[in-house]
Amino acid sequence: MLLNAADKALWRLALPMIFSNITVPLLGLVDTAVVGHLDSPVYLGGVAVGATATSFLFMLLLFLRMSTTGLTAQAYGAKDPQRLARALVQPLILALAAGLLIVLFRMPLIDLALHIVGGSEAVLEQARRFLEIRWLSAPASLANLVLLGWLLGVQYARAPVILLVVGNVLNIVLDLWLVMGLHMNVQGAALATALSEYATFIIGLLMAKRVLALRGVTFAMLKEAWRGNMRRLLALNRDIMLRSLLLQLCFGAITVFGARLGSDVVAVNAVLMTMLTFTAYALDGFAYAVEAHSGQAYGARDGSQLLEVWRAACRQSGMVALAFALIYSVAGEQIVALLTSIPSLQQLADRYLFWQMILPVIGVWCYLLDGMFIGATRGAEMRNSMAVAAAGFAVTLLSVPMLGNHGLWLALAVFLALRGISLALIWRRHWQRGTWFNSPS
Repeated sequence: MLLNAADKALWRLALPMIFSNITVPLLGLVDTAVVGHLDSPVYLGGVAVGATATSFLFMLLLFLRMSTTGLTAQAYGAKDPQRLARALVQPLILALAAGLLIVLFRMPLIDLALHIVGGSEAVLEQARRFLEIRWLSAPASLANLVLLGWLLGVQYARAPVILLVVGNVLNIVLDLWLVMGLHMNVQGAALATALSEYATFIIGLLMAKRVLALRGVTFAMLKEAWRGNMRRLLALNRDIMLRSLLLQLCFGAITVFGARLGSDVVAVNAVLMTMLTFTAYALDGFAYAVEAHSGQAYGARDGSQLLEVWRAACRQSGMVALAFALIYSVAGEQIVALLTSIPSLQQLADRYLFWQMILPVIGVWCYLLDGMFIGATRGAEMRNSMAVAAAGFAVTLLSVPMLGNHGLWLALAVFLALRGISLALIWRRHWQRGTWFNSPS
């Protein structure tokens, strides 16, 4: 039999997440496409700068989704409705509080972001107008991360697809009405996205309400949920945020060092990074499924279920990673030609295509192990693993003067490999000592 029960359970959760991940950039693309039809390029530049600043800020707060998934999956596995209520209410309070702080301090935050970006005053003015409205949605945007994490933790596989489709369709309709119909320009694009975020938040709450009722969570439990120990949640979020910051710094370094190697190199790396990002989004779908299933096994203290999940994930995501490697080896040049029509960049990209064949096979293991550790809410060990990988990345960058752009891609390969190896060694040590199901310190 090609797929056993564990494989099918994994795919049921992974497929919607893969679909959701691959279509994540759609929200920004809608704004870009509509504003791109206005009569001046400064509008498009303003939206691009604003969308980048928004993405960076909210990506730093992605820990809200990750920690919520782990805590929820454990409560789900333990069949504990009070913990299930706490896993929703406490992160939701944290997300709404952080969102309100962003709203209150958005003016100095916008000043800082635009100072860092620099460039044309006309573009920066449009970016400011965009951000002043867009960041009003911060409470809803961050709360949506929590709701997505919680719904994933209870293995409600359709939730991310429903939330994504509703959010995008509403954003498109509002964009066309506000930007093209009412001629609100960049403010219209920002307002459309902000309103769609709040609508998604309301739909997410209704989904959560339905699941809470099915899991036996009462209103009395929800009222008491905020009283639980918040210190563990704050410590977990701190560790995952530091991990996310290291991750962003390493990927940012590739752009910075690529720029120093020349405009052609930074351009070709952007093209190749698009291929890697697409691969990572797809493989992350399995990581999300592993988070939910491993968290459930952790909550139930079921070692056999955990191993079954891990083996199924290795089989299925391993095959997908090999498929990506095969596709890039056979059709890599054609894919590059779709991404850029400039002959010199196409020729330059051919030199580095073999990295796209290697990286999916190297990276898949760190994505899966991330999922295992998030499910077990072992944030400190994830942070330490990322620190080791970042150190290896930094050391490998010393090869760039000799190897040129190959040195950058080698550093990325070392980074992904060290993440996987360090997490695998930590997990093996826990498994041998029988301490995996102990509460993380």
